[in-house]
Amino acid sequence: MALPPLVFLVIFSIHLMASETVQTQQQATPATTASTRSHSSPTLTMLAFAAVYFIWGSTFFAIRIAVESIPALLVPAMRHLSVGLVFYPLFRFLSKEKPTLTQWVTCAVTGCLLLTIGNGTVSWAEKFVPSGIAALLVATVSLWMVLLDWLRPGGARPSPRVFAGIVLGFAGLALLVGPGHSSGGSDRVSPFGALILVIASLAWAFGSVYSRHHPLPNSPLLGVAMQCLAGGGALLIATIFSGELRGFHWAQVSSRSWIAIFYLAIFGSAIGYSAYVYLLKHSSATSVSTYAFVNPVVALFIGWSFGGETLSSRTLLASAVILSAVIVVITTRRQAPVLADETLSAPGEA
Repeated sequence: MALPPLVFLVIFSIHLMASETVQTQQQATPATTASTRSHSSPTLTMLAFAAVYFIWGSTFFAIRIAVESIPALLVPAMRHLSVGLVFYPLFRFLSKEKPTLTQWVTCAVTGCLLLTIGNGTVSWAEKFVPSGIAALLVATVSLWMVLLDWLRPGGARPSPRVFAGIVLGFAGLALLVGPGHSSGGSDRVSPFGALILVIASLAWAFGSVYSRHHPLPNSPLLGVAMQCLAGGGALLIATIFSGELRGFHWAQVSSRSWIAIFYLAIFGSAIGYSAYVYLLKHSSATSVSTYAFVNPVVALFIGWSFGGETLSSRTLLASAVILSAVIVVITTRRQAPVLADETLSAPGEA
């Protein structure tokens, strides 16, 4: 019964990949890009938004299931290496590009920041923090990106409205992890787990800002493949040296965890990223960035519905504060559409 939806999603992903590849080969001028955006399929755009909203929102719960019986760092290592090994030869062939050494350096740095530190720490943190809360804390990447972009040489100073959004976001973070009596209960999030997720968000933000000012391949999905190879390889090395594999046997991996790994690699990375790249070429940056506050809502609902995660009044209040801050920052930061290669590494997808 699950086969037809799976076949549909694979075909959908191939369609998105084909669209990205054709436009990469055209190397569109700004006028061509605008024309392409205006002639995009409304149905395909809607399906791409649905994929980015709901698939990426569900990856946090899938990570929680995967780490039940698989070492936490091995989960993202398997996921990203598998995607990189498939995507790299595919998009090398389709795009006809030969990445330069400088492009490899950029992808190695961003891959380690986004995937090794960012995604790896999220997987590890979900041993201590519910998946919905993890998604909520990861959403603060938008706040960190504004601060880091401002602090870099020649960076733009945030507007008063953005400053207000940042202050509001950190107030929500303090409410979520502060002393239990601050909200009339003892249901605060583990400060240690929250700290790990803040580090993940910082890594994502730094990697995103770095990628905007360093050369990447013209094909966004070829760049994704290179990041996956670099980040996944570093994660595998970290898994070996962390000692997580001591006493681990593949026979102990549950069927639930295997399904979760499959879901993360195929749906979360391949299909989700293809949809994201398609949207960057066919919609405005402001519209695409709305995933940053939809994903946590989806993750909170899935964790509560299927994982028995608690949604206390404290959690709901902190969620409202943090997501309001993210909305303020995102809707203020950019008002004009941008090309895909300007924002590709920005997502804080898990």
